[in-house]
Order: sequence, then C-alpha cells, then structure tokens
Amino acid sequence: MWKSINPLNHCILCLVLFTFSSPSLSEYRWLDPAYLEEAFYEVALKNEYDTGGQNVRKWREPVKIYLEHKVPDEDIHTELAQMHVKHLSYLTNHPIEIVPTPEEANVIWVYTRLSEWEEDIERVLGRPSLQHSKRAICIANFETAPDGQMIKGGVIIPVDQARSKGKLLGCVVEEITQLLGLPNDSEKVYPSIFNDESPEDLLSPLDGLLLKILYHPSLEPGMSKDEAQPIVRAILSEFQQNGTLEGAIREIRKGELYPLMGF
Repeated sequence: MWKSINPLNHCILCLVLFTFSSPSLSEYRWLDPAYLEEAFYEVALKNEYDTGGQNVRKWREPVKIYLEHKVPDEDIHTELAQMHVKHLSYLTNHPIEIVPTPEEANVIWVYTRLSEWEEDIERVLGRPSLQHSKRAICIANFETAPDGQMIKGGVIIPVDQARSKGKLLGCVVEEITQLLGLPNDSEKVYPSIFNDESPEDLLSPLDGLLLKILYHPSLEPGMSKDEAQPIVRAILSEFQQNGTLEGAIREIRKGELYPLMGF
C-alpha cells in the first residue's frame, strides 16, 4: 500500500493520519428524507455564532480562494486544500478554485501560527470575530449581500494549534465547507463534520447530501425556511428517484482525500 503513495502524499499522511477516524456509517438514518430535511435546516438556516434563524445562503459567483502561507509545509497545506476544494466543486457542481493572487480572490485562507492567530483574524475576518477566538481551534466567517448571496469569506487555521489538538485535517475540511453556506454546528446532525461529537474529519455521506441540496439549482439564496421547505422536499424526492441517496457513500468517496486515508 505504501509503495503507491508519492512522497508528498506520504508527508501528508505523516501530518494528518493520526487525526483521522473512520467515518461512522453504521447508522443510516441520514437516508431518511425527513431526517435529511431537518438536518439541512439545522445546518444551513442557523449559525454557529448566532442563535436567530437565517435564510438560505449560498454562492452564485465562482468561489475563488487565495492561500496565504505563514508557516512551513506550504506544499502539503496547498495539496490538502486543493484536494478538498476539488471535491467540494464536484459535489456542488459549483466552480470553486484556488487562485494565485489575493486580488482575484473572494475567500482568503490563511495558514498561520497561534502567536499570530488573533492578528490574522482581525485582519481577514474583522474585529467582531475575535470574540470567538478563545474557544475555537480554527475559524471561518463570511459576508452576504442583502439577497442572501455569499460574497466574501475567510478561513484562519493556526497550524500549530490545530495539529496539537489532532484537528488539522478537520479544520481544512470543515471551515471551507461551512463557507459554502452550511455554517452551523449541531449535535442533531450525525455523522457529520458539523457535529463536534462526531468523529468525522472528512465529509460524511450526510454532509455530501447537504451540499447537494444547498446547491440544487431550484434553491435560491435569500429564501426563508417557509419558502425553502417545499423545494427541499421536492429535491429530496428527486434524490430518492434518481439514486442520489443510494449512491451517497460512493459519491463522497470520490474525493482525493479518501484513498489517501485508506478508503
């Protein structure tokens, strides 16, 4: 097995393998459309840092990410980001790419160190985001237009802190995924990267389905829960009929991080 892994991928394994736990697929309640519907509202229409209800938020413009490296292992960190971003674009059928300059980007992603973490949060995300820094391992935030379209975002990962907590891979996967419009963490959603009690560091099949619901063409940014509800139900009915639910595990494992981790 090890002979098939190139040197860069071997280095990635050295950095993140100890953080990885096999996805929990013993419970298949996420195949139930009623459960999927409630999970979507829980993750998409709420916010980790805001207890009020929200409308649908999603990108209409292509997502263009600039990676800012302030710590060593730039090649490895870039590879992790590229693998996950490619998978997100595949799952959502939405253009998401890494760009070479910050001027081209609408998302700034900073790999930093703990000693500079608060400075980078304030610079990229704004001073209000500092209130969350004490209880977070890594952090992301975004801005939306009045119509619910996402227009700007940022991700800050203090690599030394994330690695010390065994969460480097989890930070890479969760933070940029949340920036697509699934910002809430909830114990009601399982197995999922959006559940702090779940062992997932990679996207679960449930997470992949939530992304597919959000980026279905019929679901518009700015929709309230009442407006979204009949559309979400129609999407789930479509997913039942066209095999999307049945193929969720197969689809999620098409991401390049999965074979790297032994799937």
